[in-house]
Amino acid sequence: MEPTLIYDTTFRDGTQGENINFSPREKLKIAKRLDDIGIHYIEGGFAGSNPRDMAFFELARNEHFHTARLAAFGSTRKPGVRVEKDENIKAVIEARTPVAAIVGKSWTLHVEQIMGNTLDENLAMITESVAFLKARDREVIFDAEHFFDGYKSNKPYALETLRAAMAGGGDFLVLCDTNGGTLPFEVETIFQDVRQKLFPDTSQRVKLGIHTHNDCGLALANAIAAVRAGAVMVQGTINGYGERCGNMDITSAIPVLCTKMSRPCIPLENLSKLKNLSRFVSETANMIPLNSRPFVGRSAFAHKGGMHVNAIMKMPEAYEHMKPEVVGNKRRVLVSDLSGKSNIEFKAKELGVSLGENGVDSRKIVDEIKQLEQDGYQFDVAEGSLKILLEKLAGQFNPLFELETFRVTTEKSKDMPNAAHATIKVSVGDHEEITAAEGSGPVSALDNALRKVLENFYPELKSMQLIDFKVRVIDGREGTAARVRVLIESRDQDEIWSTVGVSEDVLEASWQALADSFQYKLSKSIQP
Repeated sequence: MEPTLIYDTTFRDGTQGENINFSPREKLKIAKRLDDIGIHYIEGGFAGSNPRDMAFFELARNEHFHTARLAAFGSTRKPGVRVEKDENIKAVIEARTPVAAIVGKSWTLHVEQIMGNTLDENLAMITESVAFLKARDREVIFDAEHFFDGYKSNKPYALETLRAAMAGGGDFLVLCDTNGGTLPFEVETIFQDVRQKLFPDTSQRVKLGIHTHNDCGLALANAIAAVRAGAVMVQGTINGYGERCGNMDITSAIPVLCTKMSRPCIPLENLSKLKNLSRFVSETANMIPLNSRPFVGRSAFAHKGGMHVNAIMKMPEAYEHMKPEVVGNKRRVLVSDLSGKSNIEFKAKELGVSLGENGVDSRKIVDEIKQLEQDGYQFDVAEGSLKILLEKLAGQFNPLFELETFRVTTEKSKDMPNAAHATIKVSVGDHEEITAAEGSGPVSALDNALRKVLENFYPELKSMQLIDFKVRVIDGREGTAARVRVLIESRDQDEIWSTVGVSEDVLEASWQALADSFQYKLSKSIQP
């Protein structure tokens, strides 16, 4: 079976998504990770559109890629301009990549009403641009923009744009669902028709690809439909980043192709690198990872219901469609007011807490957790606090510091921003320390003060940082006296963990979550 080729466009289509940006050196680091996992094509950016993309091409020129071929993206020549004089085409050549990806119009609406062009000139632009690049030893991929809309509007012309690219010597014809509005059964039917019309001779060397957007939540389904109908190239982005609702997510496409469809794709042994790749790209983009992302998300193999947990402890396949380790993920059991004994026993074992000692059993722990959740705690999203709670209930908690007192003040002067100051007194063993710190807010000041005093005893805290802080009002009917829940997410170089605090006072709730976060970090750092 012919392998399905993965074409990554994270650096170009992905960066068209909101808040997604990469520096040239960040792109290079990601490109090396893409190459390591076995991606076949990496689109470096839109040649000539900005200095940053051209800087990446220059950096990448000195790197050796084992699997991936770099592509420079561009558009067909402009109307009425000779191809050798077109600035965009020249930029693609100057990128000096072995692959050129050229986008052209295939929908008459865009050709005539948006561009103000003629249909014949558009066909000439496609053929001449592809031929010019082929003559300069480039592998040429023609992206037929808006192909499915164009096909449904004017089928003969949409097919002519593909023939124009073939006439220029194009290697791949990629059918693009640019607006993301096509349905899977339409994709499969249209692909089959294109193959019949364009390739009556099965020995035809030109190959088909698919490029989908997720505006209907169907980007992956449409790509799979295209593969079933003959596409041998699938274009997408890591984590589905992209304009509007995003592009097809490569981290979902790869395991579907490899494990569900048994189609050769990346090496099977590299599937276990998928979760880390997803996390690396999200962290480089400074985007919070999506927990519910299929295959690689933190919640992809998470179980909460007591009956479910009881079943997976006996046979994981009862509630899991595959082994999480295949894609580098792991099974997680959540603990909440829906939990049963099975959840507690599984979670305690996972977190390294021994139950049954000091007269505390899993049933008593379940009852305690259900009462705390009634009071507003939420342990299914705060496993750091859960570990500490289990240790306390089992008589195994060894606090590595204890609060004596803290004081937080804020000050506002005219047009100046708020200033926050925290003074804190903690004990570490037989030592007591007092220190003060400033912050951009009261919780920031408290965090800075605690970190300042504890780093004298525990230098490993320097690798820890707070990455998310959320406050939720549990019951707003009490007005300003309502209880609030604070969730804090922290990370170091190895792990992300969450902690929770609940109180009528937001600072008290913040302290609970903050202290748990530091206790969790220290306990895992000093464990044998």
